[in-house]
Amino acid sequence: MALEVITKEDLLQFKTELLEDIENLFQIKTTEQKLWLRSSEVRDLLKCSPGTLQNLRVNGTLRYSRVGGTLYYNYQDIEKLLNQNP
Repeated sequence: MALEVITKEDLLQFKTELLEDIENLFQIKTTEQKLWLRSSEVRDLLKCSPGTLQNLRVNGTLRYSRVGGTLYYNYQDIEKLLNQNP
């Protein structure tokens, strides 16, 4: 049976590589954005009430799609709305 010696430097290198890999995973998750959001998610992003969200739909400010009984909003439309009104 062969015996391998692991040095402190090996462990430090492993730690560095592991932390970099974990950091990359978090960066991927934060840059990925869902394409379609539900009403509750949109209200959280816009920090608005259900009535305000309804007004945005009714006056055509925010487009939406209805699938069954659920309303979905395109994330890019919400992003544009947020950039228009800082």
